[in-house]
Amino acid sequence: GAFELEQRFASELDDYSAILAKALADRLAEALAEYQHLIARNHWYAPSEKLSYGELIDEAYQGIRPAAGYPSCPDHTEKSTIWRLLTPDQQVGISLTESFAMSPAASVSGMYFGHPQAKYFAVDMITRDQVHDYAKRKSMDAGTMEQWLQPVLGYDPT
Repeated sequence: GAFELEQRFASELDDYSAILAKALADRLAEALAEYQHLIARNHWYAPSEKLSYGELIDEAYQGIRPAAGYPSCPDHTEKSTIWRLLTPDQQVGISLTESFAMSPAASVSGMYFGHPQAKYFAVDMITRDQVHDYAKRKSMDAGTMEQWLQPVLGYDPT
């Protein structure tokens, strides 16, 4: 695969080709995710959608495709829920590291929401009571949850 190609170039001290292999793999993963989103929209909730490339880049389509660890869903641990339900490790060989990074790195995961009013948003800074409530609902220790949500904490956890 692409990772092995990147490693081969790196072992040959061909940094340029290694960087190109990684970049190409990343772009292909993103392109496939966009194509799959198009298929989902056309099949389930926007069958008559006809958008220009500019409109696609501007995300003028109906619905959203947020992903765990990004501004709309800042909790990376939710990837474990996706992995438990869809078993991508068994289905296509994509695993999660202990820090919830996907391996191989040129992998994409997300969720589709097709509602006409669905819009991207960023979770604002959250309070201690919100983190403690969320941790309780996820059956996690509040301190651990604070570590995972550190970028959106509206307080100093120390």
